[in-house]
Amino acid sequence: MPPSQPVPLDTDVRWIHGSASPRRLTDPPLQVHRLAPGTVLIRQSKDLTFEAPFVLLLLGGRRALLLDTGAVDGTTLREVVDGVLADWLSARTGPDAYDPDAYDLAAYDPAAYELVVAHTHAHGDHVAGDAAFADRPATTVVGHDLGAVRDFFGFTDWPAQVVPFELGGRTLEVFGIPGHHATSIAVHDPTTGLLHTGDTVYPGRIYVEDPEALLDTLDRLVAFAEDRGVRHVLGCHVEMTRTLGRDHPLGSRYQPDEPSPFMTVAQLRAVREAFRTVAHRPGIHRFDDVVFCVGNGPRVQVPLLARGLLERARWQLGLRSRRRSRRRTD
Repeated sequence: MPPSQPVPLDTDVRWIHGSASPRRLTDPPLQVHRLAPGTVLIRQSKDLTFEAPFVLLLLGGRRALLLDTGAVDGTTLREVVDGVLADWLSARTGPDAYDPDAYDLAAYDPAAYELVVAHTHAHGDHVAGDAAFADRPATTVVGHDLGAVRDFFGFTDWPAQVVPFELGGRTLEVFGIPGHHATSIAVHDPTTGLLHTGDTVYPGRIYVEDPEALLDTLDRLVAFAEDRGVRHVLGCHVEMTRTLGRDHPLGSRYQPDEPSPFMTVAQLRAVREAFRTVAHRPGIHRFDDVVFCVGNGPRVQVPLLARGLLERARWQLGLRSRRRSRRRTD
């Protein structure tokens, strides 16, 4: 059972956000931050990929859940995850902190401690590192298609059904949230009051594949968050600036003025209300905390790509300057 009061999360962190110039790349490949015991958030560097996704690792008494494997080769991510799991298991000195009567980590063979690799949804920037985990012992990598997701978690009434997922003294809640992608899931952790929404709600551009599905999803997310007393809403990216309604360009490699990736339930409600006003209007619609990109036609693609190409050109000019500087020093 979760504690009577959610474990506080340490969300006061300055995340890596890319380098000011391609002539001097300063970000590490990953930033690892322990939000709370058994709750680890990892960000991939914008020096590696403009997507810079966040990857969440939740650990329990018997197994851990890794949500997504990021946008690049997963070798470094696997090394980090292996290290976190090793530290988690080696530090065991008594009963599991989340349920003193249920699980004793010391009673389990660390080699048998299971890792489940699942995905917030099946887009490439969330599954690119899967291969690095395919041969890992005691590891299950959940498939990307909707049938695989339903079968693994045991859904019989997708997407409305909320199913439990037991980690050992720590029970998560999982449910479908299509609209951005048909396979999108939300994961709620009652232990910390964290609701993970993948690419469905986050401070950035929400690409809408199915407006009717997203309308339903946002209604269910708000109702769930209010019913469960959710404290934090977390997505997989940050694309907004600290200026309300202003996002970084598509492909941006440097975002020093990012807001926090953590949103409130009040912001979630505002996102729901905002989408109701534009759900049936293809195009780009800006609001304080998000930008809705409804549809995939020219009203969306042309402005995004034009602004993104300008951003890319600036980056490439910097790369040429870097090459010239190297030639001078050779």
